[in-house]
Amino acid sequence: MIDLTRWSALILAYLFLALAVIGVILPGLPTVPFLLLAAWFAAKGSERLHRWLYAHPHFGKLLVDWEQQGAISRSSKVVAVILLIVAWVVMYLRISSPWVMAGLTALFVSIMAFLLTRPEPR
Repeated sequence: MIDLTRWSALILAYLFLALAVIGVILPGLPTVPFLLLAAWFAAKGSERLHRWLYAHPHFGKLLVDWEQQGAISRSSKVVAVILLIVAWVVMYLRISSPWVMAGLTALFVSIMAFLLTRPEPR
């Protein structure tokens, strides 16, 4: 019998890992959030993939920094905040509902506050 939960987690882990890899290559696409999601789903779907992520020379440090210190690098914070601002401007130009924009503004400001209050890795 196929464990549907495990397979779903494994598929999502690989999907988010692919997005994280694309984020390394493509400016504007964040790496860390997708990497954190990949690690979380890998822990549920594949112990082997989970170990590989933590042992990876680039990804491993980001994951360990987050897990042990709750830390996000300054460069990751800068990219995330810039992307949030760009996304907000695009939505501001496209969305006419003030209620939707108010909700998005509150959400984006909350995300920025969370990111900016995280420590930087030691």
